[in-house]
Order: sequence, then structure tokens, then C-alpha cells
Amino acid sequence: MPLYDYACTKCGRVHEVRHGFDETHNAPCEACGAPLRRVFNPAPVLFKGSGFYVTDSRGSGSSSSGKAEKTPEKPKDEAAKPPAPAKAEPAA
Repeated sequence: MPLYDYACTKCGRVHEVRHGFDETHNAPCEACGAPLRRVFNPAPVLFKGSGFYVTDSRGSGSSSSGKAEKTPEKPKDEAAKPPAPAKAEPAA
């Protein structure tokens, strides 16, 4: 059975009451005798996986778009070639 929170309308004391889904709690406050109202608490949410943190979506660069800009790489065969010798122009 689930556990529900009920707050007193007069003194503000919170009571935890265990009852079924279809049941209602009509008992008065144990401290002052005033009626109780049901307190709704937010459900806990747990985000698992990548993409939920600021650091997950950022690249190694500091660009404003959030994506790292890649520099074009040279093909391996061009990178291994030595630079071409400069040709001398014929004297006129």
C-alpha cells in the first residue's frame, strides 16, 4: 500500500498515512482535531544515459554552437610526399 502525506489545515503538521489507492483518509489531526488535506509531492525523476549534462553535449573546442569544429585532414599519401623543388626560370 502507498504512503500519503496529509497536512493539517489549522496547525500545518504533516502526517504520513498508509492506505490503498481507492481509500480516502477522513480522520482529523491528531494534535488539534482540525481536518486534514492531502499534500501532493513531485515525483522523483532520474535521468540516465548521455546527453543530460552540459559536458555530455560539448566538444573539445569552445565554440558557441556546442559542436567541435574539425579541420580537414590531408590524405596520407599527400602528407608523406616531400615538398616539390622550386623550378628555376630561364634567364632571358
